[in-house]
Amino acid sequence: MATKRRGFARARRAAGLSQEALAAVLGIDRSTVVRWEAGDTEPQPWIRPKLARTLTISPDVLGELLDAVDPVSPAPTDALQTDYDEARNVSTVTVAALRLQLQQVQFEYDMAPSAGLLVAASQQHGRVTHLRQQVSAPRVRRELWALEAESATFMGQLIWDASQRRDHASPRAYFNQAIEAARRIGDVTGEAYATLRKSYLSLYGEKAPHRGLRCAQSAADVGMAASPALTGLSLLHVAEAHAMLGEPRACEAAIEQARCQLGRVDDTDVAGEYLTPVEIERMAGSCYLFLGQPQKAHPILHGAAQSLAAKKKSQSIVLGNLALAYTRQGELEAAAQSLHRAIDALEDTRGGGGLNLAFEAGLELRPWRAEPAVQELHDRLFTLMSPG
Repeated sequence: MATKRRGFARARRAAGLSQEALAAVLGIDRSTVVRWEAGDTEPQPWIRPKLARTLTISPDVLGELLDAVDPVSPAPTDALQTDYDEARNVSTVTVAALRLQLQQVQFEYDMAPSAGLLVAASQQHGRVTHLRQQVSAPRVRRELWALEAESATFMGQLIWDASQRRDHASPRAYFNQAIEAARRIGDVTGEAYATLRKSYLSLYGEKAPHRGLRCAQSAADVGMAASPALTGLSLLHVAEAHAMLGEPRACEAAIEQARCQLGRVDDTDVAGEYLTPVEIERMAGSCYLFLGQPQKAHPILHGAAQSLAAKKKSQSIVLGNLALAYTRQGELEAAAQSLHRAIDALEDTRGGGGLNLAFEAGLELRPWRAEPAVQELHDRLFTLMSPG
């Protein structure tokens, strides 16, 4: 749809940001960005400094862009010629370079806030999608479809995490894009992984375990033909859905099925890194917590936390669950220690899942709010809530 503030919209695109990505960085709804670009509303003064920094422009330039209405757009023939020249030069080497760029951003995911990765990821994803629409060489187009599936899945993951698991619509759109791209070329692994990521929205965001169960089971069924690792990971989330529904037998059966899949993983499984003994343990611990068995959960979670030092976002989730397990057993000192460690990790990564669990653990410690140790934790959680 045409925008009135076309210069502002171009500045967003030049920064490599979709409307969804910009909204996630700023902690606002996408519809707010749409209204800004349509000229219906203006950014409030308090958000303009962060908006200017995100777009890598000065506050004065931002003000000029917001004041400008319907600036002259570039000649369409120039844009078409650029598209033609770029598409003509795309090769499998180009796709390999784009894949390497994506992998570099993915590598940072477990160590850095997602909001800080959105610019690079969104820019890269937009380029992949654009090139796929322009090229005609079948082999190159096929590889771009595969890369688009992977990139769209990662964009959904990033936006959901950056929104602290509150924005479900934008990630779902990216996951659907990934599923469609994967299906175009028969990429079963890509389709299954995007479907699994889509199940997380229902399970951990919308708190709709029945819908999440169906989606996770669908991911397991799709992945069965191609990847034991992805099938096993999907079954772990099937197990957690059953735990949320208070179904211990079905939960434990799914965990055992996942363990069986682990035994089938070999070096030809492209998703082999997703299913590990530690991943099974951390998910089992979370399941027992949902089943109201913190005494079974805490030793499992303790072991998993020790093994996840290099994956800070995953570790913060485990430590948040561990704090809940100790709190529900009345072990205040151990709960406080676990929550402090979770906050340590979250100060660097601001992972959405870990933040939500840390705040939940903080709420469950309220009966002991007069204790100095709990007061200190609440102070740290309050600081964590402050915008960066």
